[in-house]
Amino acid sequence: MIMNFNLIATATFGLEGVLGQELKSLGFKNIEVENGFARFTGDEEDLCRANMWLRTADRVFIEVASFQATTFENLFEEVNKIPWELYLPMNANFPVNAKSVKSKLFSLSDIQAISKKAIVKRLGRLYNKTWLPEDGPKYGILVGILKDKVTVSIDTSGPGLHKRGYRAKGHMAPLKETLAAALVLISRWQEKIALIDPMCGSGTIAIEAALIGKNIAPGLNRKFDFQEWPLIPDEIFKKVKKDAYEAINHDYELSIEAYDQDPRAIAVAKENAELAGVEEDIHFQVRPLQELSSSKYYGYVITNPPYGERLNELDEVKQLTKDMAVRFEGLETWSKYIFTAFEDFEKYFDKKATKNRKLYNGKIKCYYYQYFGPKPPRRKDK
Repeated sequence: MIMNFNLIATATFGLEGVLGQELKSLGFKNIEVENGFARFTGDEEDLCRANMWLRTADRVFIEVASFQATTFENLFEEVNKIPWELYLPMNANFPVNAKSVKSKLFSLSDIQAISKKAIVKRLGRLYNKTWLPEDGPKYGILVGILKDKVTVSIDTSGPGLHKRGYRAKGHMAPLKETLAAALVLISRWQEKIALIDPMCGSGTIAIEAALIGKNIAPGLNRKFDFQEWPLIPDEIFKKVKKDAYEAINHDYELSIEAYDQDPRAIAVAKENAELAGVEEDIHFQVRPLQELSSSKYYGYVITNPPYGERLNELDEVKQLTKDMAVRFEGLETWSKYIFTAFEDFEKYFDKKATKNRKLYNGKIKCYYYQYFGPKPPRRKDK
C-alpha cells in the first residue's frame, strides 16, 4: 500500500525561496513556502528523493499532526491521539525535541516530557507493553509550537543534509554545504560557464558547483535515518539511489577553478573534492587573490572571502576588499558574487551591487553582493 505524507523541508532563514524552487524543479506537488521551511506532499519514493536530491534543505520531516494547544493537558491529549503505530514499531528509539515561539507553552523540557509520555502511553497500550525497549531504529520527533499552534513531525534525515559525506576536514570555519549550494543556485550559474573561487578555503563552493554541474545528487554518499524504518521499503530507496547514479552527467567537462593563498587550505580542498568524486572537475591551485586572472571572456566569480570578526582584523578585511575590486576589474565581462559579513563591503569595493541579499551563516548576518556581467551568447547546439 502506497502511503502519502505531508512533508516539511527546513532551511536556513533566507533560503526558503531557493528551497521552493528546488522542490518545484524536482517535480514535487502542493508546495507552500513559509519562514524557515517549505511544505509539500509525497509518497515513500518522494520522501527518499527529497533527502537524496535537495541541496539547500537542512532536514526533511513527516508532519503527523497540527493542532492548537494552550495547556499541557491539551498537548498530552492531542499527542496521544496521533496514530503513532502507523509510524513507530514497538522497539522504536524516539527522542523528542521541542521548539516554542510566542506561545503559552514555552518550557521546552516540559513540552518534551509530556509529549514523550503521551506517545509512550499510546504505544504501550497498543503493543500491550508496560515499557518500551527503544533499542530499534531512530525516529527523531519534533514538537514545534508557534503562536500556540503545535506541529508534530518525525525527522526522516537524521544528521543534517549538509553532511554530504565529503568533508574530511574543515579549514578556518568552513561554509556549510547547503549554504554554498544556495550561493551557486542563486547566481544561476550554468555548467557551460567558467567559475572561479579565488579564496576557496576548504573548497565547498567549488565542490557544490561541480556536484550541480555534473548533476550528482548531494545525498549519494551518506545514510539517512529512514533507511532503517520498516515504513520505507528498502527496494524503494535502492531504486531512488540507482536513478541518482544514472542521472550523473559523466561526459560534461566543467571549467571550475579554486584558488587559495594557503597551501593547507588547498590540500584540504583537494581531499574533500576527491571524497565528493569531483576532483577531476576542479582545478585547485595555491594562488593569492592579487594574481587572479583568466583568459576566458565570460565567467562567474563566486566567493566567500575572510571577513574577520575581531577588531584587529578589520584593516585586513578593508584591504582585501580593495584588492578584490582591483583584481575583479580585470574580469570586466564576468559576473561576481561575494558572500560576506563585512557591512562596509560596497564602500571599500567602490561599487554598488546589482543586487544584494541578506543571508545567515550560522548566526552571523551576511550579505550576498551580486554584480551581474553581460549575458554570454547562447551556445549553438551541434
